[in-house]
Amino acid sequence: MTPFHTILTHPGGAHRDEFLACSVLLAVSPAPILRREATADDLDDDQIVVVDVGHRHEPEQNNFDHHQFPADHPPACSLSLVLDRLGLYADAQQACEWLEPAEWFDCRGPIATAEWLGIERSIVNRLGSPMDVTLLRRFARSGRLDAGDPLWEIMRMVGTDLLDFVRSTRERRAFIAEHSRIWSLEAVGDSVKILFLPRMESLPDDLSGGMEAYVEASGLAGEIVGLVYPDRRNTGYGLARFRDNARLDFTRLAGIPSVHFTHARGFLAKTSAPELDELRELLRGALV
Repeated sequence: MTPFHTILTHPGGAHRDEFLACSVLLAVSPAPILRREATADDLDDDQIVVVDVGHRHEPEQNNFDHHQFPADHPPACSLSLVLDRLGLYADAQQACEWLEPAEWFDCRGPIATAEWLGIERSIVNRLGSPMDVTLLRRFARSGRLDAGDPLWEIMRMVGTDLLDFVRSTRERRAFIAEHSRIWSLEAVGDSVKILFLPRMESLPDDLSGGMEAYVEASGLAGEIVGLVYPDRRNTGYGLARFRDNARLDFTRLAGIPSVHFTHARGFLAKTSAPELDELRELLRGALV
């Protein structure tokens, strides 16, 4: 991305997309944020990032507006455009399930978005957050934000954490793709598939979440019913349902000496068993 010294976005009401786009830009390079209309000079100056205003999308010029796109253009928002310029849009689509609905809200509005999600319009309001209200309201009231301003610092933290999450999810997914294996377990009349990750010296954080993301991204969601991954608290493994698949009920393992935890709802168990043959037997015992 071309180096910049200023971030500029529109005045008036603030929305989630330009708030997050500015937050991501702060994580890339700390700069003051100005909230006013963009001039021709602003748009022609590639050291000023113009976000969600200006009616020009010119990534090489650091201009990121989507309002001039035709009505039938796939939903996009200023956050999408900034992430794409950073080479992280495809990764964010896979890592952040909220991104596509955010694009729809910004481009199509709440009614069309509710229809697309298959929910009643009234449900949308029930999902609002007071944190969103406060942050966007304070952002809307600001004409300029500089380093040291509480909101500027919060935005930089939000952008840093978002980029860290997207990048770490990509790295975790690549790690799991390289090291995991699929087990097939014979069941009555058919077989089921389990994604297994062996223990090794260096492991990424949030293994179960990373494995779920890998299954989704790899098109295996219709095949995998469970996950087995190293337990960070001991030398054994965690056993989990994938998508809460009812083919596995880990309460059936309660009382087995090597199983020291089974969740009452049956979706999770922890075992000290380090041997793969024993793990497979436990999974067979949990099959419904």
